Amino acid sequence: MTMISFISNEVTDRVADEQLAYDAVRAALVEAAGQNAILNPVVIGRGSGEGETFSLKSGTAPESALAGVKIGSFWPGNPAQGLSRHGTFICLIDPKNGRVEGLVQGDNLNGLRTAASNAVATTLLAREEASTLAVVGAGHQAAFEVRALCRVRPIERILIASRSTESAAKLAQILGSLGPAVEVASAQDACTQADIVVTATPSRASLFDAGWIRPGTHISAMGTDQRGKQELPVELYAGAQLFADYPVQSRAIGEFQHAPAEQSITAIGDVVAGRAAGREGPDAITIYDSSGIALQDLFVAQAVVERARALGLAVSLGSVGTH
Repeated sequence: MTMISFISNEVTDRVADEQLAYDAVRAALVEAAGQNAILNPVVIGRGSGEGETFSLKSGTAPESALAGVKIGSFWPGNPAQGLSRHGTFICLIDPKNGRVEGLVQGDNLNGLRTAASNAVATTLLAREEASTLAVVGAGHQAAFEVRALCRVRPIERILIASRSTESAAKLAQILGSLGPAVEVASAQDACTQADIVVTATPSRASLFDAGWIRPGTHISAMGTDQRGKQELPVELYAGAQLFADYPVQSRAIGEFQHAPAEQSITAIGDVVAGRAAGREGPDAITIYDSSGIALQDLFVAQAVVERARALGLAVSLGSVGTH
């Protein structure tokens, strides 16, 4: 018999935090880089309204006995209904019998999981002393990214660049109590002064010029997850080191769909596991692409289920048989 646990948005928000997400995503990235993980092609769906989209990301992690699917949605009209534009629902499947064993709502969980991927990569790739962080994009995901990186590097200054000055000012206000000095800046000023640059947008064209990036900078491209999206200038790839959560998917729908075909991409999980090298030297430019993979969602959801069960917060929907 398989017991089904349901975790609501409210419970997920209570039990999930940056450390839970970091530990779960780190483990997911290692397994994703191994020989046995199965990551299926991403399916992109469209709603009936303008800009309404949803994606299905699924996979199996045999070594951790996890399988399942994440549905992520973006409904731009939701604020009028008092709802977030971003929705996340994860279904965990018992790999022994294919039956559902966990249902996790997590509108904010996706933000935590995505930022955790960035934090894992930045821990390995950014210079130890990196203290100035530039964020290009001031939407829903940006605050998650900043908070996650402030936990892994001694950030003293945050520069926010956005095409919307209103959004940049709002984000600066949100981050004001975090500790580091927060400023709104142009993309050029932000990039030329930064030790770490994070892009978190739905852009379909380069957000800045390659010449604005200094030697030694680490860049995390967090927004590209569909064909045609693009955040980075292609000129930046020359001489840079490229890393991704899942290189095959990064080539297909991630930022590195725009990278030279002959340039190698290292799975960040191999760096975590010590199977590959990270930053080559203090002047290296390192680029990490996070297109978002199903194993991250499954590992984080499983951690949420386990913590919710331990705290007595999981709702049992009963059990299903194996036949």
